[in-house]
Formats: sequence, structure tokens, C-alpha cells
Amino acid sequence: MIFTARVINKVDFDSAPPKAVRVAAYARVSTGTDEMKHSLAAQGDYYRKLIKEHPGWVFAGIYADEAVSGTKESRCEFDRLVADCESECIDMIITKSISRFARNTVVLLDTVRRLKNCGVSVFFEEQNINTDSAGGELMLTLLASFAQEEARSVSENQKWRIRQCFAEGRPWNMNMLGYRQESGKLIVVPEEAEIVRRIYSEYLSGKGPGRIMKGLNADGIPAPRGGEWETSTIRKILKNRAYTGELELQRYYTESHLSPYTVENNGVLQKYKVEDSHEPIISKETFEAVQTEITKRAEKYRKETERKTYPYSQKIVCGVCGKSYRRTINHSKPVWVCITYSFKGKKQCQSKQISEAVLDDLLKDTDMNSVRQITVFNNNVIVVEFCGGEVKQLEWKVPSRADSWTPEMKEAAHKRTKERMMRNAESNRHTSDAE
Repeated sequence: MIFTARVINKVDFDSAPPKAVRVAAYARVSTGTDEMKHSLAAQGDYYRKLIKEHPGWVFAGIYADEAVSGTKESRCEFDRLVADCESECIDMIITKSISRFARNTVVLLDTVRRLKNCGVSVFFEEQNINTDSAGGELMLTLLASFAQEEARSVSENQKWRIRQCFAEGRPWNMNMLGYRQESGKLIVVPEEAEIVRRIYSEYLSGKGPGRIMKGLNADGIPAPRGGEWETSTIRKILKNRAYTGELELQRYYTESHLSPYTVENNGVLQKYKVEDSHEPIISKETFEAVQTEITKRAEKYRKETERKTYPYSQKIVCGVCGKSYRRTINHSKPVWVCITYSFKGKKQCQSKQISEAVLDDLLKDTDMNSVRQITVFNNNVIVVEFCGGEVKQLEWKVPSRADSWTPEMKEAAHKRTKERMMRNAESNRHTSDAE
């Protein structure tokens, strides 16, 4: 038997051309100073050039958060970056360091794993770590722990300095309308002080925060941080005892360096009260009168509203500005109107109000417990979103004024017209006799 040698040949496949990697950069600065803004712009220019000049990389954008701490979880640009990764718009993220990305180890690892599930890797320049590499996550965990501890240490040192200032009766970085802080002292700014006095005076004259806000915006007076006034800003000014020349220090505190929230100090830390700390803008008598009026109005409003809830409460949103709708009474009839339009006028939001009767008619066969949201659009259309995911579009008609009049209203209007005509006739007769 003769055996012949077997011939084994390799089968080569046509290799696909390498796919271009879509790379985005994330940058962040933790303060909003001009110097830091310049740093943020420089980071953007650097990453833009780096990505565009790297072979095989395609520039997928710069995501930059300004004046946001890395310990805080809510970062608009960071959230947008993650959303774009989940939408498969990005293959890789490049950032300066772990501390720029996040100083909370749990949040960092959770985000990295979430991105890995989308097929997105993260490269940290300073530590030279790529989450796509073997052992990358282990190194990331160790280094992130160091970054978190560093953040805690910096936070504790800052708290100690702040509390030392409080113990000495000095405010810490106090920014408020009417004053500027110079060498640890609060100095009155005359033109701003007049705005504060106007707010207190108008409130005591009977105006609410909403009307005061509208007046300030109508007169073109900028808010403390620029832009237009909000009712919340008016309320804060009306409750700020510092305008009487007194300081209440350490009324609030942050529980930990990982928490983005402050809580009211109810005896956990030492409070300090400093009398005659600085020149007052408002007298103590005026301030106390305002506090009494605030309490009085709040009690009256509480009794009037007594937690009334309606089927549409917290369900209707504006299709123009995205704000919620509120219930109000217009010509003795309940209507729902956008809060932006209600408090700031048509200039800020050109939305339409919708009658409660119209809503009742459109949704008469609908279980409101199954409705998640109702969006009101300007073209007389509402979009109803249900908890189960179903979406329904409905059209509504604005009733004419004549259709909405009852027989009693028509009779009253006819009577007023007749009386007006009689007064005019009497006036014309007297004029003729005088001539």
C-alpha cells in the first residue's frame, strides 16, 4: 500500500479595512472664573487637534462641563456624552484624568461598565489607562480610590477654613444683591440697595413675588446673576436677615464631600449669630413686618387651597416652553394655563390656555390614572401619553365667545348696553341745552 503525503493549504480571507474609531473628548473645570474658562477652551482645542491628527480616529465632538465639581453626579455635558455613547455615536472617549471624569469610585466604575456594555472604551491620559485593556479596570479602581480620598481631604480642609471664619464672625464668600465683600467685610452697593428696598416696600404694599418680579423685568433691571428675575429670587431676598445688618452663619451644611446637596443645620453643627456685622439696608422693623406678612399670606393661601387636587394636576405640560400647566379661574370658569405665560407673560411663552371643559370633553372616556402626561400645543392639539407607552393625539376647538355666553350673561350685557345708550343720550341733551 502506497501512502501519499497530505497537502494542507491555509485559506486566506479578504481582510476588511480597519474601521475608523469615532473618538470624543470630555473636559471639565470646577470653577467659572475667566482663567478656568480659558483653560476649558484650551482643553477643547488640544483634544480637537489630537483626535483629528491621530491615524484611524474620527473626531466625534468635545463635551465640556463648566463650574461643576467631579464629585457631583449631575453634569449636563457628561450626561449627554453617555447618552450619545448609548446611541452608538461614539466608540471611544478620551479625557485628561480620573479626577476629571469622576472622584466617586462607585459612580466611575458604574459609568465605565455602562459604557463597556455599549462597546465604548475610555482612555485616561494622565494615568495612561485604557478601559479596553487587560487589567484596566483593576488599575482604575485603585487610582479612583486615591482620587476620591484626595477629594475628601480637600473638602475637609476647606470646611475647617470656613468654620474658622464663622467662629470669628466672618462670612465665607458671601454674594448677595446690595453688597460686595471686600477684605472680609460687606460693603453696601447703593444702586443695588435701592432694588432691595423696592422689593421690601412693594411686598408690604400688597404685591406678591410674582407681580414684583414682573415689574423688575419690565423696567429692565437685571437679576443678581444676570438675566431675568424669578419669583424664587424675590422670596430669598425677602427672607434674608442679612439685610438688617445681622449675620446667621452656618445655617446650612453639606453632609459629605460626595453629596451635592446642603441641609438645614438643626443643631448638628455650631451656629453663629453676629449682630451689627455690617451696614443695614433694611430696618429690623421692616424685616419683621415682612416675615409676619409672609406667614399671614401663607396661612391664607393654605386655607384657600387646602390641598385641592384635580384629575389633571401635575399631568399637563406646555408644548412651547416645556413648563407645567396650572389651574386658574378665568371669567368664572376653570382653565389650565402654562406657568411661564401666567407669571412672565406672552413675551416669554406664546402658549394657549385650555378650558377644563374642553379637557373633560376630550378625555371623557379616559382613565386619568393611566395617563402619564398631556402636552398642549399651539395648533389646538394635545398629545396624551399613557403609562403603558401608548400615545394619542387629539384636536380641540377654541369655543367662540358667543357660544360660551349663558342666557343670564346675554341679558346682563343687553342691560348694560341699554344703560350706556341712555347715559349717552342724556349727555348729548345737556350739551345741546348748554349751546
